[in-house]
Amino acid sequence: MTSSLHLWLIPLVPFAGFLVNGLLGRRFPKALVTAIAWIATLIPFLQVLNIALHFSSLTLPYNERVATWITAGNFHADFAFALDQLTLIMLLVVTGVGFLIHLYSAGYMAHEEGYWRFFAYLNLFMFFMLTLVLAENFLLMFVGWEGVGLASYLLIGFYFTKDSAANAGKKAFVVNRIGDFGFLIGMFLLIAHFGTLSFDGIFSQIAQHPEWQGGFLTAIALFLALGATGKSAQIPLYVWLPDAMEGPTPVSALIHAATMVTAGVYMIARAHAIFDRSPFALSTVAIIGAATALFAATIGLVQTDIKRVLAYSTVSQLGYMFLACGVAAYSAGIFHLLTHAFFKALLFLAAGSVIHALSGEQDMRVMGGLRKKIPVTFWTMTAAVFAIAGFPPFAGFFSKDEILYQAFISPNPVGKIVWFVGLLTAGLTSFYMFRLWYLTFFGKSRADQAAAHTPEPGHHAEKEEHKHPVHESPWIMLAPLVILAILSVIGGWVGVPAALGGHNEIEHFLSPVMHAQHLSFEQVSVAMSTQQQAVVPAAEAPEGNKSLELLLAVVSVATALIGWFIAHLMYFAKPELPAQIAAKVRGLYSLLLNKYWIDELYGAVIITPVLFLSRYVLKGLFDTGVITGGGLALGYATQGIGSLVQRVQSGNIRSYAGWLALGAAALLLLTYFGFGTHLSF
Repeated sequence: MTSSLHLWLIPLVPFAGFLVNGLLGRRFPKALVTAIAWIATLIPFLQVLNIALHFSSLTLPYNERVATWITAGNFHADFAFALDQLTLIMLLVVTGVGFLIHLYSAGYMAHEEGYWRFFAYLNLFMFFMLTLVLAENFLLMFVGWEGVGLASYLLIGFYFTKDSAANAGKKAFVVNRIGDFGFLIGMFLLIAHFGTLSFDGIFSQIAQHPEWQGGFLTAIALFLALGATGKSAQIPLYVWLPDAMEGPTPVSALIHAATMVTAGVYMIARAHAIFDRSPFALSTVAIIGAATALFAATIGLVQTDIKRVLAYSTVSQLGYMFLACGVAAYSAGIFHLLTHAFFKALLFLAAGSVIHALSGEQDMRVMGGLRKKIPVTFWTMTAAVFAIAGFPPFAGFFSKDEILYQAFISPNPVGKIVWFVGLLTAGLTSFYMFRLWYLTFFGKSRADQAAAHTPEPGHHAEKEEHKHPVHESPWIMLAPLVILAILSVIGGWVGVPAALGGHNEIEHFLSPVMHAQHLSFEQVSVAMSTQQQAVVPAAEAPEGNKSLELLLAVVSVATALIGWFIAHLMYFAKPELPAQIAAKVRGLYSLLLNKYWIDELYGAVIITPVLFLSRYVLKGLFDTGVITGGGLALGYATQGIGSLVQRVQSGNIRSYAGWLALGAAALLLLTYFGFGTHLSF
C-alpha cells in the first residue's frame, strides 16, 4: 500500500454527499439524489475494505496528521486521524451496515416528501460517525460525538410536522447534552492532568506511571462514563432512545442499532487504559450495564409496538456491552457490538418491511399470519430473532456467551452478580423476541383491524391500506435483509471460543489494542490497598477453563430455550393465556406497560419545576421585571428629558437670545474661576 492511507477521505466523501444533496437535492430527480447518497457511502466502504485487505502489511497504530488545529500555550490538538484494530472493526460496521441501510432506504422512503433531505441527513450522520471513529484525540472524537447528536436530532424529527416526532428529536438532543457535559468535564480533567487530549499522549503517560491508581483517574473515568451513558442510552439517560422510534424505520436501524448508540461503548473501550486503573469506575460501569439490560428487557415483555419492542431490546443489548466493559472484557463488548450491528439492523429493517407490507401498521396486536404472505421478510427476521435470543450457531450466541463467561470468571467483586443478571436478561430477551415473532408471523391474520390504528407517522403507504392486500417489499429493501441475515448467522464465527473448538480470532485481533501496557483489575486493587509504587508488569489474560465455559454456554442456551418455550405456550399454543395472566397481575402488567412511569417521574421531578422556574419565576423576574421594566423606565426617562428639552425649541427669538446670553455668562464664570484652564480655543 502507499505511504499514506488518506484516512481523511473516508469521512470527507459522505460530507460531500451531504453538501450536494443538501444544497441542490431539491432540484434533482430522486434517481440522482439516490445515486449521490449511495456513492457517498459506497466509496468509504470500498476504501475501508481495501485497508482491511492490506491490514497485515501496515505498521500500527497508524496516525495521519492533517493539520494543527488548536495551539494554546503548552497545549495543542491536531486535526489527525488514527487507525488500529479497534478502528478497523468500527469502520467496517459503520460503512458496511450504513451502506446497506442506504440501499434499503431508497425503497422504503421512495414516496416520501423531503426525499433529498432524508438522504442528505443520512450522509451527514455518516460523516460525523466516521469522524468520531477515526479521531486520534478526544477533542476530534467529541466533534463527531456532537455531530451524530445533531444528525440524530434531524433524522428523528424528520416528520417535523408531527408533534410527537419533533418532541422526540428535542428529547434526544437535550438528554444527550447531559451526558456530553460529563464528557466535557472529563476532557478538562485530562488536559489538567496530562496536558494533552491525544490518545497516544495520555495512554503512554499512564503506562509509564503504574503507581497511578484511582484518584483523578477515577474522576476522569466516571465523567467519561457519564458521557457514554447518555450516548449509549443507559440508566438513567436511556429515555430518549425509545421515543426516537418516531423517526423513519431506516433511521432506527442506522442510528439506534448499528452506529450512534454504540459510540459510548466504543469510547470506553478506546479509553480502557484509564478505566483499568479504577476498580470503582469499572464496577460502576458493570452495575449500570447489568441494571439497564434487565430493566429494559422487562419493559420489552409487554410492549405492543413492534419498533418499541426493538428499541427496548437495543437498550438492553447495549447494557450487555456496558457489562462487558465493566468487567474489563472489552474485546467481548466490541464483539457483541459487531454481532449486534448485524442482527439488530436486520430486526429493524425487517420490522420496516412488515410495516411496509401492512401499509404503515406497527401494532403487533393487529398483525399475525404473515409468514406465508411475506416469506423473505419472515425468514430473514427469523435469523435475527434466533441470533439475538442466543441460539448456536447464530452470531449473537457467541458474543453474548463470551460476555457472560468473562463476567463469571472476572475478579471484579460484582462479576458473578452481573453474570446472573445477564443470564436472566438472556431468558427475558428470548421470550419477548419470540413473542414478537409469533404475534407478527403466526396465528390468524388480524391485518383487517389495521384501519382502526394509526400507521407510522408520515409513511407513504397509509394511502394504500384499503387498495392493496398485504404485500412483500421490493427487492431494493429485501436484498439488504438477505445480506444481514447471512451475517446474523455467520458473523459470530470470528469469535468461536476454544471450548467449542475455535480460537476466538476477534479477541486475538483486538489484543494489541486491549492488552497494551496497563495494570489489570487485580493489580490495581492490590496496588491501591498496599500503596504499591513499583512497576507492575502488564497482565496476561486469564487462562480459560474450557469445561466451565462449555457448562455456562449450556446454561445460557437452556435459559434461552425456556424463554422460547414460554413464548410458544402463551402466543401460539394457548393465545388466551396472556390476557388471563395480565388480569391476575394487573398491577405488575400496568407497571411494565407504562415503562415504570419513569418519563412521568422525570416530568414531575425535573421538567415541571424547570418549566415553572423558566416560565413564571425567571420570566416574571427578568423578562417582566428587568427587561420590560427597564425598557419602560428608559422610555419614560427619555420622554421626560424630551419634554424639558423641547421647551428650548420654542421658536421665540427673544427666548433664543436669553438662552444665548445665559450660556455666555456660564462660560465666562467657568473661565474666571479657573475651571476652563484646560480648554483649548
